[in-house]
Amino acid sequence: MAIIKRKEAQTFQKDRRSRPRDLAGLIAALSDSNPVARRWAARDLAEFADAAAALAERLEEETEATVREAILSSLAKIGNPLAVGGLVRCLRSEDAALRNGAIEALKNLPEAVAPIMDSLLTDTDPDVRIFAVNILESLRHPDIEKWLIKVIREDGHLNVCATAADLLSEVGTEAANDPLEALKQRFPDEPYIAFVADLALQRIRRG
Repeated sequence: MAIIKRKEAQTFQKDRRSRPRDLAGLIAALSDSNPVARRWAARDLAEFADAAAALAERLEEETEATVREAILSSLAKIGNPLAVGGLVRCLRSEDAALRNGAIEALKNLPEAVAPIMDSLLTDTDPDVRIFAVNILESLRHPDIEKWLIKVIREDGHLNVCATAADLLSEVGTEAANDPLEALKQRFPDEPYIAFVADLALQRIRRG
């Protein structure tokens, strides 16, 4: 298998310069039967903001891990609403590797993700809401505590609230104290909520 892949790469490298490297040519190459061609096309399309829709569409059907990584990297570099929308759609995928790749890409786009964070945190799918909290962990946005407090005050899903409370133990200030106490009252029969809320309160009070 490794020998075949090396031959594919060598064959592609020989004729790469003769292929069209404009937007249309690169988008066409995203459907090439050779994964090396697809990977190079995905990488080169990072320079074209108008390629976001095509990259996002290909991402949902691409099975080759290296090509997927190149697409995710290019979408993160483009970072426009179409690119972000394509990454967000992957949060609903059954493919865990694809979901995780999209989460990592979104973590690197704080300015682009911030305007849609409210909608992610109120999505009808609790898994998407949990993923949104996971994205917040690395987003380094000034509103992170505000978003997390809103989650523990309003979200009715145990796991979503627990994930948010856990993150508050790292980023929370005194502003989170009362909401964390209230969270324990909202889930009085859930020991894990009490555990993560108390842990967050202890860390906040220690400063």
